[in-house]
This record gives sequence, structure tokens and C-alpha cells, in this order.
Amino acid sequence: MRLAASLFAITAILAGTAHAEPADPLQLYTLDCGTLELQDMAMFSDTGEHAGEPGVMAVPCYLIRHGDDWLLWDTGLGDDLAALPEGKDQLGGRWTVRRTLTSQLADLGLVPRDIDYVALSHLHADHSGNIGLFPASTWLLPAEELRWGAAAPAPLGVDAALVAQIPKDKLRFLDGDHDVFGDGQVMILRAPGHTPGHRILLVKLPKSGPVLLSGDLFHTRENYEQSRVPTVNVDRADTLASIDRFAGLAAFLHARVVVQHAPEDFAAMPVFPAFLD
Repeated sequence: MRLAASLFAITAILAGTAHAEPADPLQLYTLDCGTLELQDMAMFSDTGEHAGEPGVMAVPCYLIRHGDDWLLWDTGLGDDLAALPEGKDQLGGRWTVRRTLTSQLADLGLVPRDIDYVALSHLHADHSGNIGLFPASTWLLPAEELRWGAAAPAPLGVDAALVAQIPKDKLRFLDGDHDVFGDGQVMILRAPGHTPGHRILLVKLPKSGPVLLSGDLFHTRENYEQSRVPTVNVDRADTLASIDRFAGLAAFLHARVVVQHAPEDFAAMPVFPAFLD
């Protein structure tokens, strides 16, 4: 059964419009879920290129509308930080939130319980800060990521208190690639290495074409172009294999690549509440 599911997922990635027509509308919104300011970017290459360099990283969340259903991809730094105008120093950087995730959902007439599915690229705290807002949503997460994130002591970058808020009764475990809506239009794809269960997201938009969201497979445009591996990744070989897969998908599908933490990629997306479709 696992083999059959895997083959179906691969077919969905490659088949383009071979599946049923997607529900109307299919839209991709980019939400501002925070900013990271770092004094030293050394951790983002294990070959030393970023040692001593300061940097700024965007922290987006992505909201996908598929007909009447909503999927949230990553949950950002956490709405509680919006109460701290100067931000908060943690994990080697300053974390700030200008607009809450809930206020941006409200701009679309939504509240957290309206989000049908939540999926995370991985469990690091800058992607999971708003886990607690979505107890009513179905959670799409790999079992290997949850096992890793629930370890004691918590892995570097993981907030155990956030992981504990994932609603166990709403979990749908991912095993390999996953076709979220069953029509090949929104695919959660395996890309381990940064963490054991790291995922990327492929959205096949009818007008804009395929979009690949990187998660933390890449942290900067330069690292995407140079295939650099962060020192904090759990497996270098898996990372390089995932980079190779990502590059193959991007080339085959002629996909728009969005490096999630890259400020220039964030700025190039439609300004919320505008969207790609």
C-alpha cells in the first residue's frame, strides 16, 4: 500500500492536468508572519561562506484556498510577539512580528477555526509559533518529524511547549509525498535533511503556473543557487539529495521557486491580501 501511495503521489507531481480539474478558485496568499534579524549567518553554510555576516530573514506563512477549503503552510513566529514592538532576542537573533496571523486571516473574513488543514515544513520554532491557534484544524505532519521534535531534551530550534500544542486527535500522519486535496494541485513533498521529516510544498496554480515553496531546504537565494548546507542540518547527505530533487522538480515543471526566508522572494510575491492564482 505504501508503494502504491508513493507511485500515486509521484504521478500526481508529474501529470500536470491529467487529474480532475481543480476546484475554482485555487489561490496562494503570502502572509507576513515575522522577521528574523541575525548578527551572524555562519550556521547557514557548513563550508564557511557566511561566517560573521549579519542578515535579515523574512518569515512568511502561506495560505492556500482550494475551492471551499483552506490550507495553512507554516505558522510563523507567534502572534504573542506582536505585543513587543522591539521584538525578542532568542536563538541567536531578534524575532519581531508586525502583524498578527489572526489579523491577516480576519482581512479575508476568516478565523482560525475556518482553516481546514495546517501543515508545517518542519517543527523549528520560527515555523511553528502559532500552533496553538488551530486546535480545530486537521494537521498534516510526518511521524518522523514528530518523533524527532518530541525528543527530550528538545532538538536545537524546537520549542517543546509549541510541539505539545499539536492536537493529537486531529493528526493525519504523512508517509512520503501527500496530495492534499486529491487532484494533484497541492502536494506536500518529502525533502529531509534540514530535519528528519522536512517537507516542501508544490502548488500548481492555473494562471501563474507551478510554485515551489522551499521550507528551510534553503534559507537564502545565494544558498539555493550554490546548494549550500547549513551546519545545523541533521543529515548532510539527505540535504543534498533533497536539493537535487528540488532542482529537478523546478526544472521539469518550470516552477517559480520561492525561498521562504529570502526577503527578496517575499517582496516579489503579491502584497497581501492580493494573491497568485
